[in-house]
Formats: sequence, structure tokens, C-alpha cells
Amino acid sequence: MSSTELRRTALDATHRALGATMTDFAGWDMPLRYGSERDEHVAVRTRAGLFDLSHMGEITVTGPQAADLLNYALVGNIGSVKPGRARYTMICREDGGILDDLIVYRLGEAEAASSHYMVVANASNAQVVLDALTERAAGFDAEVRDDRDAYALLAVQGPESPAIVKSLTDADLDGLKYYAGLPGTVAGVPALIARTGYTGEDGFELFVKPENAVELWQALTEAGEGAGLVPCGLSCRDTLRLEAGMPLYGHELTTELTPFDAGLGRVVKFEKEGDFVGRAALTEAASRAEQNPPRVLVGLVAEGRRIPRAGYRVVAGGEVIGEVTSGAPSPTLGKPIAMAYVDPAHAVPGTEGVGVDIRGSHEPYEVVALPFYKRQK
Repeated sequence: MSSTELRRTALDATHRALGATMTDFAGWDMPLRYGSERDEHVAVRTRAGLFDLSHMGEITVTGPQAADLLNYALVGNIGSVKPGRARYTMICREDGGILDDLIVYRLGEAEAASSHYMVVANASNAQVVLDALTERAAGFDAEVRDDRDAYALLAVQGPESPAIVKSLTDADLDGLKYYAGLPGTVAGVPALIARTGYTGEDGFELFVKPENAVELWQALTEAGEGAGLVPCGLSCRDTLRLEAGMPLYGHELTTELTPFDAGLGRVVKFEKEGDFVGRAALTEAASRAEQNPPRVLVGLVAEGRRIPRAGYRVVAGGEVIGEVTSGAPSPTLGKPIAMAYVDPAHAVPGTEGVGVDIRGSHEPYEVVALPFYKRQK
């Protein structure tokens, strides 16, 4: 494969047969939408959507000191994750800058002599994360393995998703908590069934062998027909996560920001034993954030129809007070929305006089607390 050739998932032919509009995303040829991205978005909010997320980066970490390695390499306390559970965390540079946000699953049994974890990185950062974990593994009795080609990943998201997946598996989905995973079969296909997602809805992410992806996609499609399930692309995934106030790497999270700058200092666990990469810099960042609060990530809701985009300046009283990190029309709210980092003085919901500079025109916006949307449980 040439360096310019896009990677294709095991479901590539399926997407094309469904008439998907394809796009280059982090070196992968991925479905952007199948028809109307608004319709796909609404389907996930009200019924169910089926996503191909096989571009995500799976990295397996095993061995007697796998937990020690991950505690050293990441900012979270991975040693406290019980088998069958998952944790949201981050990997940072020595200077505290965020390299990526991750989900770490602990697989296998507690009694096993060798621990088994799966680290899931964003597609755009998978190689960076793999390289960092491999480098940081020096001196630990643990193995870091690139498993990006070992998995296809399908996600079923939306209020109808439990019923759809339940119809295809004997696994105990009722006992499966949010941020947990269990091995099982779905439509006869062996899978890691994880109750995780990036849409703000209930749902499942199904890790399977690539050779089983098409069979599982078809089974889920058939099982979801009566429930209104539709195939969904990356475009509606972005508006769904934006409404749910979920950060996207490269927008709300970058190497220029520490977790404390991003308002996610809670993921840094200073109380865990031993050193970890970035501890000293993050200790300073935490202290700095207390004394001199950084810009705050807030929601902005448009009063007009113009859409704010990443990089647009947020203004108040003729001064620049922040910057938009993500913006799009919100199908749920029926208005353009944005996430932005703004000065603390203008971060309180309801703050008046805030606007976004859209090509020289200061469009009025309401400051709101995140998330824009929260599902009824």
C-alpha cells in the first residue's frame, strides 16, 4: 500500500453498496453520510443508528506488569479498573500536553497472573499512542501489541439499541453497566460487547474480527429494521458528540492543552502510587489552574442562523475573549451551536453581550452550560 493510499475497513464494499459518501479521515476511507446527515442524527436520538468505527486504534497491553506500565504511561489509575470495566483517560507528554484521550478496557480474570488490557485510541493518534506506549514499556514486564488490524468495530447507538442487540445475543445486557464490556456472541459472531459510545445515547460498541464484520452488520441491519435503525456516517457522529458536549481531539483537546486547561483535570490521578509521565508538569498545571483559572469550555447557542466554525473568535465588548473549538447546526435544538474556550469572566451561563466574529460580523450567542443535550434515563 502506498503512503498516499487510504486504508479501507472490512465494511468498505457494504458502505459503497449503500451509496455512502466517502471521505478521507485520518488516512482511512470512511463513510461521511449515506443520505441526509440530519436524518441520521435524528435516528440516533429517537431510534437507533449503526456505525462503522473500524478506524479506531486498538492496542493490547498484556503481562504481569501491564497495570504498572499503564499507570506509568497514562494519567489515570488503571490499576484500580476491575475486569470487565472500562475507563476514560488520557496520555500526556512530559510537559503535560495531551497526546490523546483514550478508553482502556480491562479484559480477562482478576486471578490471572498476567493482566490483559485493550487501549482504544483515536484514529488520528493511534500510531502516536502506540509509539509512546512502546517507548514507555521499557523496564516493565509487559508487552504492547498493535492490534489495529485484529479488530473491526461496529457501534449501535440510540434508545432502541438495547432491544436490537438483545435480540441477537444471550449475553446479559441488563447487567452490563455503562463503561463496561463482556465477551459474548452477537448473531453468532464472537465479540467484545462494550456499553460505550460517543453520541450521548445508550448503546454498544462491538469489537469483532474483520472477517466477521459484514455478517454482523447485516444481522444488526435486519434486527433493527422494525425499530427504525439506519446506517450512520461520521458527519452525524460529530453533531451527536457536539450536542452531548463530548470533546474531540484536535478541537477541544490538543498537545497545547493540559487536562486542567481542558477542564478535565479529574482524569489525572495524583494519588496513585509511583511516578507517571507528566506528573511534575501536571502538578504545576493543577496549581496554576487554581490560582489563575484558565479559559473555560462552554456551550454557545446562536440567536441567528449563521454557523460558527473552529478557530472563529469569541468576542464581548469589542475584546476577544475566546475561541470556538467546534461548531455545527444542532438538529435537536434547531439552532447553530458551538463549544468554545472563553475567559472565566464570560463563562457563566446567561452571560450577556457575547458574540462570535463570523467574517467580520459579530453574531450574538447565548452562553450555556454543557452538554447541550442530555438523554432522559
